Amino acid sequence: MFFLQLRMWFLTAILFAIVYAVVSWFSFSAGITNVYFHLILAFGMMLVQYMVGPKLVEWSMRVRYIKREENPRLFQAVESLAQRAGIPTPKIGIAAVALPNAFAFGRSIRDGRVCVTEGILRLLNDEELKAVLGHELSHLKNRDVLTITLLSIIPMIMYRLAWQFLFYGRRRDERGGNTLLIGVAAFVFYFLTNLLVLYASRIREYFADRGAIALGIRPSALATSLYKLVYGSARMDKESLKEVEGLKAFFVNDPSRALSEIKELSQLDIDRSGTIDASELDLLRNKKISLGFSDRLLEALSTHPNMLKRIKQLSTYRG
Repeated sequence: MFFLQLRMWFLTAILFAIVYAVVSWFSFSAGITNVYFHLILAFGMMLVQYMVGPKLVEWSMRVRYIKREENPRLFQAVESLAQRAGIPTPKIGIAAVALPNAFAFGRSIRDGRVCVTEGILRLLNDEELKAVLGHELSHLKNRDVLTITLLSIIPMIMYRLAWQFLFYGRRRDERGGNTLLIGVAAFVFYFLTNLLVLYASRIREYFADRGAIALGIRPSALATSLYKLVYGSARMDKESLKEVEGLKAFFVNDPSRALSEIKELSQLDIDRSGTIDASELDLLRNKKISLGFSDRLLEALSTHPNMLKRIKQLSTYRG
């Protein structure tokens, strides 16, 4: 896992460089030329991200932390997996979001939080839910949740600013010029910083899948849960997808790609059972997958690896 952590912290350093460049540009524009001031301000912004990042995620996803008696099934699954992983049991929450998914975040392993959406609780059975939770607990064990939280906050803020100024600010301001400029700048900054988040997120997903198998999850159970999450996301309306746009890096899969992925994955479900069993994974393991240019481009602009590639990688593990 050292290689994963090294790359994730390298990406954090790049983000800091971008933040420093933006701070310096604004400071020089305001006539402030002290380099130490720029450094302190940039470090301060990163510290603010570290402190408020989890709260922003909770607020954006409308997370409510629960007690054991509210959902014994969920508590038992998280506790048993945390024990196997050798980490403290994280706080457990439910997000008031219809989109079926799960996510982990926090400042450290001891500050870990694992949350599921209301949608996923209605979609997956016990074994499939445990497979997803194993994936999320592996993120905590791998210590990549702090990095992805730090990386994700600035794009998330920029996305919401861009949406606000481009589509709502001009309605309240007849002049509209300044709000449009701010909105465009926020969107450009969102796009650039989000590229870092996309790359970091794709790296950590493969590690978390492998970590889930190491916790005793059957590869076919995780493959089936991914298949069902894609199917569930494909049924969601556009407004539900926009609601979680800035937080996709936290999820088990990229819900915005579900419509295209469901066509590929349906070919794996040979018996049309709605699951991907061990025999179907065996068949996939012996197949060669080659992605076209458009698929490679979509993957490069996604928070998650190509789902067909990801499940093929699962087929090489022995649970």
